[in-house]
Amino acid sequence: MDPQDQRNFIIAIVLMLVFVFGYQTFVLQPQEEARLEAQEQAEAERETGVPQAGDTIEPVAAAESVEDALSANTRLTLDAARVDGSIRLRGAILDDLQLKDHYTTVERVNELRLLRPTNFDHGYFASWYWFDGNQPVTGPATEWQVQGNPTLSTDNPVTLTYEGNGVSIERTISVDENYMFTYSDRLTNTGSEARTLAPLGSIRRQGQWKEFLETTDPGSSNTGGMAHMGLIGVFDNNLTWRNYKNLDKGKGLKDSDDLGVRRASEGGWLGFTDKYWMTTLIPQQEYEFAGRYERLSRESGPVMQLTVASAARVIEPGETVTSENRIFAGAKELAVLDAYQEGGVPRFDDAIDWGNILYYITKPLFSLLRWLEGMVGTFGLAILALTVLVRLPLVPLYNQSYKSMAKMKKLAEPMKEIQERFKEDPQRRQQEVMKLYQREKANPIAGCIPILLTIPVFFALYKVLFVTIEMRHASFLYINDLSAPDPTAIGNLFGLLPWAAADVKAIPIIGLVIGIGVLPILYGVTMSGIQALSPPPTDPTQKMIMRFLPLIFMFVFAGFAAGLVLYWVWSNVLSLVQQYFIMRRNGVETELDKLIGRLLGRKKEDV
Repeated sequence: MDPQDQRNFIIAIVLMLVFVFGYQTFVLQPQEEARLEAQEQAEAERETGVPQAGDTIEPVAAAESVEDALSANTRLTLDAARVDGSIRLRGAILDDLQLKDHYTTVERVNELRLLRPTNFDHGYFASWYWFDGNQPVTGPATEWQVQGNPTLSTDNPVTLTYEGNGVSIERTISVDENYMFTYSDRLTNTGSEARTLAPLGSIRRQGQWKEFLETTDPGSSNTGGMAHMGLIGVFDNNLTWRNYKNLDKGKGLKDSDDLGVRRASEGGWLGFTDKYWMTTLIPQQEYEFAGRYERLSRESGPVMQLTVASAARVIEPGETVTSENRIFAGAKELAVLDAYQEGGVPRFDDAIDWGNILYYITKPLFSLLRWLEGMVGTFGLAILALTVLVRLPLVPLYNQSYKSMAKMKKLAEPMKEIQERFKEDPQRRQQEVMKLYQREKANPIAGCIPILLTIPVFFALYKVLFVTIEMRHASFLYINDLSAPDPTAIGNLFGLLPWAAADVKAIPIIGLVIGIGVLPILYGVTMSGIQALSPPPTDPTQKMIMRFLPLIFMFVFAGFAAGLVLYWVWSNVLSLVQQYFIMRRNGVETELDKLIGRLLGRKKEDV
């Protein structure tokens, strides 16, 4: 090669290397760093999951009434199959929701209001927003524009649009035939740079928790610990909860990180639940999401806020993505929750507090009650039929139990003689008693076995009557609500006087006595009847205690759900009939026979 050509070749190689390294250093490397930074930011958003939403509603003076609060903002009308109300156009906030099929009282006059406006002391509302990092792209103050029909119904979704902050959004809000609202968004990046955006759902409850529960549903605000009320959610198929009392103390999501965030990679949901009602955020299930609980303090009082953020998505300039997130706001009806669960919302029927221990009894028991209710027409008759079904498998045990009681009844006199003969020798007395049992083949504990087997059913039915909304305001005969205590009382002559039983029971001290209703009295009477058929205790102290038990249980059952007392009264009646006939077949004279004999003037040997 010519020296000149060789020199030119070396210069070309050097220039080419300079160009390659220069292009890589000043062009490709910055682009790669920018791409990695965007990717890391997106991953960081997915890791933290929830943008720092903070106070998502602008502070305003609270209106004196719900009606005044509603009139302060432009609204979309909501009139669907089972809900009505309105949606605040500013922010697209669902903050005015009433349930058409549920009422605050048994008179069925006023629809139950679940959600209340943002500018009300006990505001309760939800929506979905969009965030870029911790900066809101749309939020509570976003002015949405209505396209087309402004009335949202089951058959007519509404379409809203927003353009600003470098994005264009078309939002379609729809509601199904029950309580599910769907926020379907089409986002277009109208800017010149890639955007990393995440959908953020928010639910807020304002005010003291006892007060907002009372505002929503005065009749079921006090649960006595039998039904969970507070935060509830599912993360990766794991159910989590925290009651309002602990939330008010500052406790947050269980198993969350130091920032109070809990993440899920396999779907789930998060919301607030009352005894019968629930509002939840359900993000798009195929994306990872994270939830957070925050307790905020305002001059008007505390605020409980839940936020749920789906995974952030990188949107290139001109690119359009779709996102579908939902809000459930309504009654916790098992059939409705089951349908949503079958549609892909994990463990949604666990929003009903079936109980940790009794879960495997309460849920099947309720399903049986619903089936019976469909067969006989009312839950009252279904409870009576359930009592029979529960006792049928135990009939052989009851028969053996009552036969044993009959033998024990016959042994009452020999037992009394043994007590007198060996009064000063307890050990010998016990030995003679055991010999008597062996000789007569009597088992003193045989009568307890059927009762022990029915105790789990008793507690399960107690739980079912307490937590299932299907029992709420279910009427039977004179009872207008099987989930509430007996509506009659001695003090109002069992409903003849125009005084509510609750007012009678509220009278200090004396209300405990004159507040007892028909069903608790019937329970005491039937329990006394069963005692009369059973062998009396030999110990005088035990005998006295047993005599007072029916009276004590009358007071105890006075505060129980009427449906539960109905179950136990009917069970006692069946026991009385069955036990009486078995006693007679075994030649045992009962207290009833003695009473009939005295009334008819018969002598003892004639009975």
